[in-house]
Amino acid sequence: MRRILKWTLRIVAVLAIVAIGIGIWKRDEITRLMAVNSLFEPEHIVGNFSNMDAAFLHTPVPRGDRPVMPLPGGAPMTLPDGTEDWIETRAVTSLLVLHHGEVVHESYYLGTTPDDRRISWSMAKSFLSALMGIVVAEGDIASLDDPVTQYAPMLSGSAYDGATIRNVLQMTSGVRFDEDYLDYDSDINRMGRVLALGGTMDGFAAGLTERDAEPGKRWHYVSIDTHVLGMIIRGATGRDIPALLSEKIIAPLGLETAPYYITDGEGVAFVLGGLNLTTRDYARFGLMIEQNGQLGGRQVVPSDWIAASTTPSAPTEPGQIGYGYQWWIPQGAEPGQFMARGIYGQYIYIDQGRDVVIVTTAADRAFREPGVNDANIDMFRRIADAL
Repeated sequence: MRRILKWTLRIVAVLAIVAIGIGIWKRDEITRLMAVNSLFEPEHIVGNFSNMDAAFLHTPVPRGDRPVMPLPGGAPMTLPDGTEDWIETRAVTSLLVLHHGEVVHESYYLGTTPDDRRISWSMAKSFLSALMGIVVAEGDIASLDDPVTQYAPMLSGSAYDGATIRNVLQMTSGVRFDEDYLDYDSDINRMGRVLALGGTMDGFAAGLTERDAEPGKRWHYVSIDTHVLGMIIRGATGRDIPALLSEKIIAPLGLETAPYYITDGEGVAFVLGGLNLTTRDYARFGLMIEQNGQLGGRQVVPSDWIAASTTPSAPTEPGQIGYGYQWWIPQGAEPGQFMARGIYGQYIYIDQGRDVVIVTTAADRAFREPGVNDANIDMFRRIADAL
């Protein structure tokens, strides 16, 4: 019995040493995985959204050497009745309103500050759309009707084989992808674990082999489509997204603070939702888009691309929200009303007719409840109408 006990203790000791060794060897990966699993917990979500670089691999997006573009203050506006309740209910962390290019309201909540670089989530998709417009205009991509595999050959044989760039821009790739953030085993959460463990996003996209529809036939919001757009841009230009976005969009905007992207284990930017900027810098991007791609007398993004990408061209069902090239168009929108939107309450709402840009960041854990998005849009319209 003593001999058995002795060997049992030795085996347990060896296993403990091995476990400790694996823990040290995989410490960073384990830390990132734990960060993913606790990212949206009530007591951590606000702080996490301002400090994504503390938990994930990341890379800077240089701001360039241009002077900071001023955002002059205008006459302070009176927010419409109910705004304070909406801010509290929706866990808003910042609200900034531009009217005629002037800041008429700016406020921060839940301990956040103007210096916080807040996670964009899917607002990042609209930044990549703008970059795609520049790449197309410069001739690196011949046509939006080119197959994605022409520029991203790694996707040959995947569910993306046969889809065009336009299909992916409009979220009509037909690829089967479960975007349920509340299901641990959904595709979007599996993708998050790939990111946390330092895996390859390109490999994840190439590993998708099933379709729910033929390309171009049905609109279905699929975040991985935006990663494929990044693969296409990289393949067409031979450059990485952070450097290209810096040169073509970020540097001309004259931002206050250099943004950063979350990356995968190969250093590839998480372009579908990993961009981090301050609220005021989101507003600068929104102002450039609102002014048809122009800022400070410089045409940053072609105006015809702004018009095309913010027009509801995807084949959405009647009664659904409209979708263009990685931009949302609310139901009942007047011409020139559209928005970038990210989970948990991130918005850049643009109303060209009223010359208004509204930016919100939030940590709204109830963002998926029925009617929340409509209520947010209604609030943005009420704010614009109050000016």
